[in-house]
Amino acid sequence: KNGKKIPNYTERLNRQYLPPCYMETGAFVISKRIVVTPKTRIGENVDIFEVPEDEAQDVDTFEDLRSVAATLEKQKVAIYVNGNNKRGIGHIYRALEIADEFYSKPHIYYDTNQTDPKVFGITTHELIPVNGIADLFERCKKEKYTVFINDILTTSIDYMIGLKSVLPDAKIINFEDDGEGILKADLVFNALYHENDLPQVKAGEKYYISGKTFMFYEPIKVKEHVKKVFISFGGADPQNYSDRLLRMITNEDYKKIKFVVVLGRAKYNVETLMDYNKWDNIEVLYDVSNMPELMSSCDIGVTSRGRTGYELAMLGIPSISMAQNQREEKHGFVCNENGFTYIGLNPADEIIESNLRMYINLSKESREQFQNKLLSHDLRGGRKRVMSLINGL
Repeated sequence: KNGKKIPNYTERLNRQYLPPCYMETGAFVISKRIVVTPKTRIGENVDIFEVPEDEAQDVDTFEDLRSVAATLEKQKVAIYVNGNNKRGIGHIYRALEIADEFYSKPHIYYDTNQTDPKVFGITTHELIPVNGIADLFERCKKEKYTVFINDILTTSIDYMIGLKSVLPDAKIINFEDDGEGILKADLVFNALYHENDLPQVKAGEKYYISGKTFMFYEPIKVKEHVKKVFISFGGADPQNYSDRLLRMITNEDYKKIKFVVVLGRAKYNVETLMDYNKWDNIEVLYDVSNMPELMSSCDIGVTSRGRTGYELAMLGIPSISMAQNQREEKHGFVCNENGFTYIGLNPADEIIESNLRMYINLSKESREQFQNKLLSHDLRGGRKRVMSLINGL
């Protein structure tokens, strides 16, 4: 205006709160024959046809061409995941972490017969309920995904053949799968299991995907004495280890030790266990948002053999572990050789308590030895390795 640049709005706001601002793409002009003259193609009554932003790219430079190529080659990603009290919800956490890594927002499917949507917590990702495998396959047929990720535990040959029949051009990636379906997958990541001879199976802790927030925390400094104990058995705790530990630590012998007990989204009888907060030295929390902050305030941990074990190892927290089920007994990383004290599946109370007492009384030097073993593993680079292999398919 008058030779000066002025804003095309009256009030300065974030772009999403401003009225729409259109730019002409020149993609097409549709006019009635009678308005077209040697001087104009535009009549008196003009309207616009809005095209999606990714279809409105004007190619004038090689940089523009590169941008268009990226749009044309954009992945269309789906994730199928289930989690509950029996299966655990580490799958849910991992699926949400993986979803954040793609440039295009994935569709996240879950089976309403197996998964309560509450276990996803608060998320901006698109969650799509399905009623069984047939419903899932019908949706996949319409969407034509280029990448399909399964995080549903063991897959069968039949399931994988059915999935490939509706998505013949998709790359199929499975997580934590020790079923026959791995033979039909393009990639399998089994961070919790031992090495496998199949070329498409990537096993071991170097493929563990940590929560993003853990990347910002350094390992704890080992103190002279144990003053605070972290206790958590994942999102479900089907063996009810939390209940057993809470009963133990109400003993007068532990009154000088602070205990932090974290319950997950799929845990039953949460309200009953919250009553233990009446003890001065016991804090029971539900669905903690900043787990690494809480863990880092503790000196030792007690956990199962799933995701939480890896998180404690990343922070160098000496820990006792026990398996939740026979499948967890096959998880290789959380073991004595790697710096944990593993006491098996469903150990007796006296075994749990004797190990807890031992850990509370361990010298600083002994806890430092445990920490050195825990920190000798590269658990921070897994996300990059996994995504590099997926994107390289």
